Amino acid sequence: MTRDFPAGNYRFIPAVFQYSSGAAADSGFEIERVRFDRLVPLAEGFAEVAKYIQAAGRPLTSFCACELRSPAAFTEDGFRIFNEHYVKTLAQWGLFDGVINPVARSNVCPEVDPPAGPSFYEFSFTRPSQGTAPAFIIAGGAEWRGGEGSYATRIVRYRDLSPEGIKEKVRFTTREMEARLGAFGSAWKDTTAVQAYTVHDFHPVVVDELVRRGAARSGLTWHFARPPVIDLEYEMDCRRVLRETVI
Repeated sequence: MTRDFPAGNYRFIPAVFQYSSGAAADSGFEIERVRFDRLVPLAEGFAEVAKYIQAAGRPLTSFCACELRSPAAFTEDGFRIFNEHYVKTLAQWGLFDGVINPVARSNVCPEVDPPAGPSFYEFSFTRPSQGTAPAFIIAGGAEWRGGEGSYATRIVRYRDLSPEGIKEKVRFTTREMEARLGAFGSAWKDTTAVQAYTVHDFHPVVVDELVRRGAARSGLTWHFARPPVIDLEYEMDCRRVLRETVI
């Protein structure tokens, strides 16, 4: 379920052309997560990412994950067009070969005070380490089944915002995170952070669907934001990263 990316010193879970489902550092490497103190527009953000990674003495191919913020949820066509633009820089950096993309990603839409355009919130890259602890980032995932067909035909409880609908959306997404963790031989007990993204009240299901399953071992960060495509309502990501910086 994973594929090696030697140029970046990490392996990844193949997914779709715009992102992978997760990235994990190779033995002898760690992941540094760098969060911007303010949102940085996409083009400027890529330039800042390149400058930071190169100043650390690392190749651009060590770029392994990012978190983006967008003004509002996209239509399916709008999301495709955005992603086709986004991957151009990854191709220039030697990360995207036109089919396979090793870089994990979350891209959500703040409900309050959104950016004017797609922007960087965070980026991560691999670097050499003397430690032996694993390091990984699981990409954002929402209540969307893989396979063929439109989002409408694959969204769990499509447009159902009832308590039971929200519960099933959260349950599905939690299990998806567990499957991705399992691909790296990890579980909730290995995570150092878990994030949830929704504008709906999911508190009634937090205990059963997250806390009792161990997903809140390091707490739970809730971002009041929507997933990137219209009619998706709940998204999560998680990570094990021991080096985190704010710039």
